[in-house]
Amino acid sequence: MRELSEVIAADARLVILQELARQFDARLNEMGLAHVLDAMGIRRSREWVRSQLNALAGLDAVRLEEIGSVMVATLPRTGRDHVERRAVIDGVSRPADI
Repeated sequence: MRELSEVIAADARLVILQELARQFDARLNEMGLAHVLDAMGIRRSREWVRSQLNALAGLDAVRLEEIGSVMVATLPRTGRDHVERRAVIDGVSRPADI
């Protein structure tokens, strides 16, 4: 059985991918993503959010760039395919049935 922290991280990663998919340009900075996670009941530090973004980047689910001291995430095809249920990314919760 997975630890609660692993489940929360996997859910947070899905929320991040879904929010990026909702953005017109498929991009959002770490502060915006932290606010979205907070609204979903996942209140964590900036460092924790960055660690989730780095984990997603390691899975090719997001591309990251630093602009000044702010991390900006962009959703590539791999991440969008997970959100749209064309592929499955290990370590990221699956989108719920609608």
